[in-house]
Amino acid sequence: MKSSESILPDLKELGGLVLGFLPWLIFLFLSGSTLASLERAIIISLITCVILGFGDLKRGFILQWGTLLFFSMCVITINLFHIVWVAMYMDLLSNSALAFVMWFTLVLGKPFVLQYARRDLPREQWNDPAMIQGCRLLTIVWASLMSLSVTLSIVRRTSLFNWPGWVYFGLSLVIIISGLAYTTVFKRQKRLQRLRKQSAG
Repeated sequence: MKSSESILPDLKELGGLVLGFLPWLIFLFLSGSTLASLERAIIISLITCVILGFGDLKRGFILQWGTLLFFSMCVITINLFHIVWVAMYMDLLSNSALAFVMWFTLVLGKPFVLQYARRDLPREQWNDPAMIQGCRLLTIVWASLMSLSVTLSIVRRTSLFNWPGWVYFGLSLVIIISGLAYTTVFKRQKRLQRLRKQSAG
């Protein structure tokens, strides 16, 4: 395989985005079905956000700050004050918070995907129209997927489908994996198109 066609650069870019989601992924896997496991997952996710996302917090990344704010509020409401209804609706609250932050970055004109893309680019490429448009599209895709997760959490609390908890967990994973796969393929196609144009020119 030619070096220009290698998928490694695309996976490297994706890695930075995954780090932004890592506290949420840890929370998804560790929250469990008991209050103790939920409290433990909240603390671990908050620590992960601060330690691994410290650089992004300093850069003012909105997703990272939204993550920090959410898990900080969880520590206060659940770990400290043991507010039961917050724990009971945690999947709905967490999905809603993540979807809100993503849509909020679009409203602000600072798509969260663009912030991660710019981190590894020289400043003279930051305002490339094609890159900005592509990152905006990816942000819309991610925000839509997280909104779908919100819908699943709402459906879970109705009698519409009497599915066990592991089905909803599996669907949540499918949504996240779909987003990662789409992001990787999209970025790869755009990078190869850019390389072909440079070669033709």
